[in-house]
Amino acid sequence: MDLKDLIRDVKDFPIEGIVFKDITTLLKNPEGFNETLDNLYNISKDKGITKVVGIESRGFIFGGALASKLNAGFVPIRKPGKLPAETVEEEYELEYGTDKMEIHKDAIEPGDKILLHDDLLATGGTMKAACNLVEKLGGKIVQISFVIDLTFLNGKDLLKGYEIHSLIEY
Repeated sequence: MDLKDLIRDVKDFPIEGIVFKDITTLLKNPEGFNETLDNLYNISKDKGITKVVGIESRGFIFGGALASKLNAGFVPIRKPGKLPAETVEEEYELEYGTDKMEIHKDAIEPGDKILLHDDLLATGGTMKAACNLVEKLGGKIVQISFVIDLTFLNGKDLLKGYEIHSLIEY
């Protein structure tokens, strides 16, 4: 199965000129969903991962399922104000300004072996901020995974030094 065939392009979303890679068409296909999960699991299964950290919101979908398959904990990174207990935050650059994300202060134990997961790698800013949060709490990032990498945006350049895997490249 070619997983690319299950990704829908949505033109001019969220703003004019952007072609959004929509994974909801992949998610609704049972074979595609399971193949994606199996592929992500196979590249992570021998890393000794203790926690999977998923980035809001699409990173929660496969991140949670991966945590279950890896017998690891799952930790969400969310937009500000969404987590109920004490948090640590990180600001990061967007194309047109800045944004912030948060993680619970007690979510990562020093020495935890972390798999960071999100659905898509674009410029790398969101994932770099997530890496910073995990490392502030003492986690050791052993792998980063994505379903999609938009290689023409060079997001991996911002993530040098980390082991990065993606299943689909554009």
